[in-house]
This record gives sequence, C-alpha cells and structure tokens, in this order.
Amino acid sequence: MQTVEIKTAVVETGSAAGIVWDLRDLYENLDDPALSQDLAEALAKAQRFEQRYRGHLAKEISSPELYSALTELERIYEQMDKPLHYAGLLHAQDTQNPRHGALLQFAQEHNTQIRQHLLFFELEWMDLPDAKAQKYIQAPELERYRHYLERVRLFKPHKLSEPEEKLLDLKANTGARAFQRLFSEQVAGMTIKLGRGKRAQTVNLDRALALLHDPDRKARRGAAQAVTSALKSNERILTYIFNTLVFDHKVNDGLRRFPTPMASRHLANEIEPQTVDALMTACERGQEIVRRYYALKRRLLKLRTLYDYDRYAPLFSDLPTCAWGEAKRVVLEAYTDFSPQTGAIVREFFDKTWIDAEVRLGKTGGAFSASTVPSAHPYILMNYTDRLRDAMTLAHELGHGVHQYLSRRVGYLQYDTPLTTAEMASTFGEILTFRRLLKETPDARTRLALICGKIEDSFATIFRQIVLTRFEQRLHEARRTQGELTAAQISPLWLEANRAMFGDSVKMTDDYGWWWLYIGHFIHVPFYCYAYAFGELLVLALYQKYLSEGEAFVPKYLEVLSAGGSESPPKLLAPLGVNINDPNFWQTGLEFLRGLVREAQELAEQV
Repeated sequence: MQTVEIKTAVVETGSAAGIVWDLRDLYENLDDPALSQDLAEALAKAQRFEQRYRGHLAKEISSPELYSALTELERIYEQMDKPLHYAGLLHAQDTQNPRHGALLQFAQEHNTQIRQHLLFFELEWMDLPDAKAQKYIQAPELERYRHYLERVRLFKPHKLSEPEEKLLDLKANTGARAFQRLFSEQVAGMTIKLGRGKRAQTVNLDRALALLHDPDRKARRGAAQAVTSALKSNERILTYIFNTLVFDHKVNDGLRRFPTPMASRHLANEIEPQTVDALMTACERGQEIVRRYYALKRRLLKLRTLYDYDRYAPLFSDLPTCAWGEAKRVVLEAYTDFSPQTGAIVREFFDKTWIDAEVRLGKTGGAFSASTVPSAHPYILMNYTDRLRDAMTLAHELGHGVHQYLSRRVGYLQYDTPLTTAEMASTFGEILTFRRLLKETPDARTRLALICGKIEDSFATIFRQIVLTRFEQRLHEARRTQGELTAAQISPLWLEANRAMFGDSVKMTDDYGWWWLYIGHFIHVPFYCYAYAFGELLVLALYQKYLSEGEAFVPKYLEVLSAGGSESPPKLLAPLGVNINDPNFWQTGLEFLRGLVREAQELAEQV
C-alpha cells in the first residue's frame, strides 16, 4: 500500500522523530480516486435528496418518513465531509505544500456545491410551526435525532432566506475560509531565527515558544525577542486578516440579527449568556490565586522582577525531560488505571499511528484532535518537544480522542459536542496523568516542579482563556466603533487584558504586546476561548466527584462521553450531579486551584 509522502524538513531530531500519522484509513493519498468519487457520489445523492424531500416537511410527512430522510441526510453529510477532513489533516501536517492547499480548496469548493442541495432541509424544518415541530421531536421513532432537531430550531430567529444562505456559503470560500487558510499558512510558515554566528539556528514557532521553558533566562529572553521580531515582520498581513475576519463577524451578526458579538457562540454552545458571565466573573475574582502563585515563583527563582518570558521558567535547571516513549507509557497507564476501556482506546492511537507528534517546519503549531467521521476515527496532531508539559498535552489530546471515539455511536449529526463540553475528557485526562506522574515521583524538587507545572497549565486553561475572551470582546467592540485597526491600536487592548490578570506579580514587556498575532482561535472560531475555562473548572469539580465516588463514577462518566452532542450540556451533565447554571458551581474548581497553590507553598518550604 502506498503511504503519504511528507517532504517537510524536520526542525530538530527529538524522541518523537518519525511519529507521523497514517491517514490511509481515510484515503490512500491525495491522488486516491476514491476521494473524488466520494464527492461525486455525495453530489448525486444530494440532488436526489432534494428532488425527493423539498417541500415535504410542510406537508404531513410521517415520523418514520422523516427518520428515513434524516438517516439519508446523515450519510450524505459524512460522505461529503470525509474528503474535507482528510484535506484539512494533510494541510495541517504541511501547510507549505501547495498540493495540500490545492486539495483543501478543491474539497471545500465541492463540499459547498453539495450543501447547496441540502440547505433547504434545515430551513424548511425551522419554518415549521412550533406545535407541529414538537410532535416530530417527541415522536418515539425520531428519538435518535431528537436533539439534532431541537438544536437546528435554536437558530430559527437568525436564519436567512434560502437564496441568501446559499450565497453566503458560496462566497465564504473566497471570504472567511480563504483568510483563515491564509492565516494558518502564514503562521505555520514563520521562521524564528535564534542566536548568532555559528550557533544561529532557524526553528518554527512551536520550537521557539518551547524555549520559554528553558532554565537559562538569556535563552528565554532571546526566544521571546525572536518571536516578537518574527511577528512584527508579519504584522501587516496578520493584522489585516484580523481586521477582515472581525468585520466579517460583524456583518454576519447584522445579517442574522445577533445582538452581541458573543451571542452566536453562546447559541452554538447551547449555553445561556448569564452562565458565561458568571463563569468569567468568578474567574476574574479569583485572579488573586494567579498573583499569589507568581509571587511565590518569583521568590523561588530568586528574581527581582518576573517578566512575561519568565512565567514558564523551570524552577530547577536539572529537571528531567520526558521522552516520547516515557510519555506514552505514563499516559497509557493513567487512562488504563481509570478505565480499561479508555486505556484500550488510547492504545489504539499509538498502535495504529493515529498521532502526528514530530516537530517539522511548515507543520501547524500547537495541538488538536480531529474527530473526522464516525466511520473512521479521530486523529491527533501535536508538536512533541520532550518536556514533561508535552506529556500533559499528549494526555489532553488523547482525552479529546477518547471522547470523539466513544461518541461515534450517536451518528454524524450529533457526533461533535458543543465547545462547552468538548474540553471535558481532555482536561480530565490531564489530571489523571498529572496524578500518575506525581505518584511516580519521590523527589521533592521534581514533585514541586510538577505541581507548579500543573498550576501554570491550569492558569493557562482558565484565567488566560478569560483574558483572551476579554481581549476578543474589546477587539470586536473597537473594530465596530473605530473601523479598521492598526496593530498599534490592538496591542494595548491585549496588554490591558493580560495585566489585569497578573497585577504586579508579572511585568508584561512592550514586546509581549504583539503576541496576539499568532493565536488561531481568534481567527478560526471566534469566542472559543471561554470554553476552555468552562471545561477545566467543570473537570476539576468532576474529579472531586470521582475521588469521592470511586469506581461508581466511571460508567456514568463514560456514558456522558458516549452521548457526544446528542443532548444539551445542562441535561448531559445532570446524571453526574452537575448544575452549570448555579453561579456558585465554579467555586469548586477555583478552590481546587487554591489548594494546589497551598500545596506548592508548603512543598517549597521543604525544598
């Protein structure tokens, strides 16, 4: 069998060199005729679907007939999206390969063409009177698709006419989607120049950011300056992309009658705005935890001032690294100890090469787990740089992978969860792995480093994500009221939001004012970030339940994961005894963090 050829340069030989995913469970390679065949077949099926069902919902279609239509629709969506998922993964593994970009564009254009024949169905479903729609929703024959039917109708006040919906979808390929692709390629293609003379080296963004964890302060400061320099050199095009997509969001809000920039995200997340406000307010009131911790870290590092590039400095210069094989062992054992079922799923990711962990120039930075389609399985991308923190990232993405793997049973229409519960399994897997590492570490210095690393990761997932959300709110407001913004106008908004979190505990340099430029969440999924804080605090509360309930918790938790997006978050979490609408709920997770900081303070005294 022919393998996918990768011609990208490896940045640096590390323990994850050669850990590259095998995408042949989707297609053999980018020239596989099955890819074009799937798109052609999906188009023909969509055309027949339109001929058969257009106008039928307004008539007295029976519940079994509607079930048959939904089943057929689900199969078409999966067949038409599978090539798009594959093209997206190829593009992520090497954004600089023009053939990958061309395939992604090809798949997007054909996907849009097929959707033109399917858009009518959801629009006609939204048009049904409430009483008639409820009869279908409550019909026993339609139980499998009940929540999908409910969720589509949430957008009824915001839908446009069918010709308008078709036009927006068509134009997105030369609009928002095009700018999103350009952003990904621009950031992934950035080269960061470190050092001078014979010691100079060129690395990608992820490798440069990894140096912020270096024990040598000069290396950290140099890496931060090099990243800033690279961002400045790309400032003009990246700022223009930001301006364009933020304005595009405004246009869409106006067309769809959304009252605020965050309203569409709340609706997609199936969460009430007041719940998000309560979450963000609780986190901001808890920022004293951040300041207390960084005051401790400054003392431990014996620094007069802790700068932004010092935040992730290791406490000790001789801390152990974590090679890929060791990370694999620890993560696998952590998941298996919790549940043999989750352990078996994690093992599949390793044994069947569903993970791409090698660091390469041109590869998308960061990490993600792509759910793809239920007939296949998820794939994970990360950039493994042999740090203990990378083991936690691996555990995080494998949590997503387990969640996506289990939820395949509910079908493609309800496969993916809202962002609010999408982080549930990932952060839970992180905690399991953290506790496993802590249990295996007798050395007090390393234990302290692990605890501090977990605290900093939690800060990044909770408090920092609220900072990012506040920045986004201010960015969208400024763009709507002031017009196109320069980087010099945007950077103070970024610094203001970050300084509110750290207070006097960390000094934010002017250079850090440029670092909003590379954050992809702002570009690809506006207002995604508060979901990270939601997920982390939710999981910290769930972990407390696991500790108190023991084995009885596991099957209930796995059942929730297996439900995917087939229920709204409040209903989905109710069997676990969680009420996310209670404003006091978030305090459980914040108290857990306070406890970790106290644990770090006590251990620091011993060390």
